[in-house]
Amino acid sequence: METKLARLDGLLDERELAAVWFGRPNTFAWLLGGNSVVDEETTVGVAAVGYDGDGLTVVTDNIEAPRLREEELPDGVAIETADWYAADLAAAIAERSPTPATADFDVPGFESVDASGLRQPLVETDIAAYRELGRDTAAAVEDVCRELDPTDTERGVAGRLAGALADRGIAAPVALVGSGERAQQYRHYTPTDAQLGSYVLVSVTARRAGLHASCTRTVAFDPPSWLDDRHATAARIETSALAATRAVGREGGTAADVFEQIQDAYAALGYPDEWRAHHQGGAAGYAGREWIATPTHDAPVELPMGYAWNPTVQGAKSEDTMLVTENGFEPLTMTGDWPTRSVSAVGTDVELERHDVLRL
Repeated sequence: METKLARLDGLLDERELAAVWFGRPNTFAWLLGGNSVVDEETTVGVAAVGYDGDGLTVVTDNIEAPRLREEELPDGVAIETADWYAADLAAAIAERSPTPATADFDVPGFESVDASGLRQPLVETDIAAYRELGRDTAAAVEDVCRELDPTDTERGVAGRLAGALADRGIAAPVALVGSGERAQQYRHYTPTDAQLGSYVLVSVTARRAGLHASCTRTVAFDPPSWLDDRHATAARIETSALAATRAVGREGGTAADVFEQIQDAYAALGYPDEWRAHHQGGAAGYAGREWIATPTHDAPVELPMGYAWNPTVQGAKSEDTMLVTENGFEPLTMTGDWPTRSVSAVGTDVELERHDVLRL
């Protein structure tokens, strides 16, 4: 917590502010570890947390205050309550906060702040929670995948995924299931009533306590002859992206620097334009992607940080969430109970175990 508050102190000093407020659930969770979501369709939670240089204060309404105090907030955090019918969250904060102030959602008279940079790099408590989330996410996905049948429908599998994750206290903001036919047509294979057929790609982004973990698994029943080669190519590009992430992070480079090496890997493996068909992923943590790399994105590559690169080669995809540090790579979405292959990065000596195709 000291590191996170120090970052907030830096923000207050740099912008000459008296307070900063976070109402978006991912940054609320980053500071407090609690869940402020009741309605998944809203971008702002039912509570906001503020920092004034001295301590943290949560503002919410009288409906939510007892539950948040008992179930979501750490001991010692002050909580102020407004009547639910008297004012919305933004107005309640505006009435209580010292000024000048900033917020990550619309509060009258306040400046705006993008909290993504504050959440990077990860601290040790984040990493510990991330390890647990990654293992649980991979276990849920793999349990479902091992029971698949070619006659299952994409929607049916998506429902089972949501249930398996929910049993572990995990939400699934993204659950994609691509049957053999549709996975070749679309990079975002939102579930339909199509049967799985010859093979299936299963991709999730899962969330617990604000952290997000992404992974993809491929299950083959009677796959096309090209699937193994394309999957292997995607895995090499993913490994190349990870190797570039560590190298660029050590040098203080940007997302664009990593992206250039991803483009080079595609070209070296015979698919020079394939990157144009789908985004390649990027930094992961208290958002599905804290940033997505592009040829011009100047976001700094932070270490240690979660990274979820998701290269695709038509009909194939390789994706996991990996903790990248100065010294190496730690796969977060791995159980040890799925086939893997040793994969080498393009142009470097980095070699990693990546998930392979499961044949049923």
